[in-house]
Amino acid sequence: MALSRFGRVDVILNNAGVMPLSLLEALKIDEWNRMIDVKIRGVLHGIAAGLPVMQKQGFGHFINVASIGAYAVSPTAAVYCATKYAVRAITEGLRQEVGRDIRVTLVSPGVTESELAESITNDEARLLMKEYRRDAIPASAIARAIMYAMEQPAEVDVNELVVRPTAQLA
Repeated sequence: MALSRFGRVDVILNNAGVMPLSLLEALKIDEWNRMIDVKIRGVLHGIAAGLPVMQKQGFGHFINVASIGAYAVSPTAAVYCATKYAVRAITEGLRQEVGRDIRVTLVSPGVTESELAESITNDEARLLMKEYRRDAIPASAIARAIMYAMEQPAEVDVNELVVRPTAQLA
């Protein structure tokens, strides 16, 4: 749509997620598959949609949203974190492959206000997440970080941003 309306694609923001946390022993395979489909395949499909256009026009910017879960794993979050690690790896691979003409940024939010925790089906994990989200930052803080990366001059590529609440120590 952007291409037909504006004749170019400046930025693709890959940001989608679900977070049905549970212990691995719960064997919630359908939830695992949903996380893989949304968070890994979703990013890959976004890249597939935009990359040919950006290569043809000779510029563009991919911004992939991961999480601090791309850097550390915690109980109940193994599959969630695995998908975020995958987004981090895909983003770095894309940067190395197309970095001369196309900018690539990974944004990894810490605890942020969102409806994401509503997809947690495990009661214990839901309670832990409620406490964990006590110091959440607004989504607008993440939007400002994304704008920061986008507003840099064409020759500047902000590769990675980790954005956390000041109170979040881990």
